[in-house]
Amino acid sequence: MALETEGSTMTATPTTGGVYRVLESTREVDERDGGEWLLLDVETGDPTYVPRPDLDAAAGNRVRVTLVWPEGDPRVEESEVLTDTRFSFVRTREPLFQDAHACWRDAQEAGEAMASRVTHGTDGEANGVVYTFADQPGSRDLYEEFRDGGKPLDPLLARLAESVDPPFEVFVVDHTDEPFVLVLLAFERDGLLAGTVRETYFDGHSLLP
Repeated sequence: MALETEGSTMTATPTTGGVYRVLESTREVDERDGGEWLLLDVETGDPTYVPRPDLDAAAGNRVRVTLVWPEGDPRVEESEVLTDTRFSFVRTREPLFQDAHACWRDAQEAGEAMASRVTHGTDGEANGVVYTFADQPGSRDLYEEFRDGGKPLDPLLARLAESVDPPFEVFVVDHTDEPFVLVLLAFERDGLLAGTVRETYFDGHSLLP
């Protein structure tokens, strides 16, 4: 689109916008430039990469963003965090909790590649939902697909939001010796379940290269 002015022609910078899920970019970039975010369109799943300094957000946030495209490269012009849900990803050797194994048994008994189970606290109240997804044959790495947005987590979040108000804490855990990837949706970001998972799997000693 061009704007005519007296004696000159100005070209307007293309602008787009939408609602996105924020993910850590898994591409190799020069960290001296501040890194980048991956914005995953919540409707289409289309990816857009933007400079990390452009957006004050955290991985897992649902954001409304206006993008400008100077010279074809997207930059964030305006942004708003709609939901402060957080995502964390880890490969680990730490033993998985009982509900994870029970969920995987449910999947095997049903002959399914995926199963889910509601988790409960010591008071008996529901505090989360655990999913197990069978490892994929061949070269597919399901954990990496969750991490880079190839397999979006938004359908799971949308299903949970029908009965529980966000924000949530989401953990994707890949155990080196188990034939499945675990996804845990904790109802409360600062609740006991989320805190226990962070302490068990994200305190440093369980992280793998």
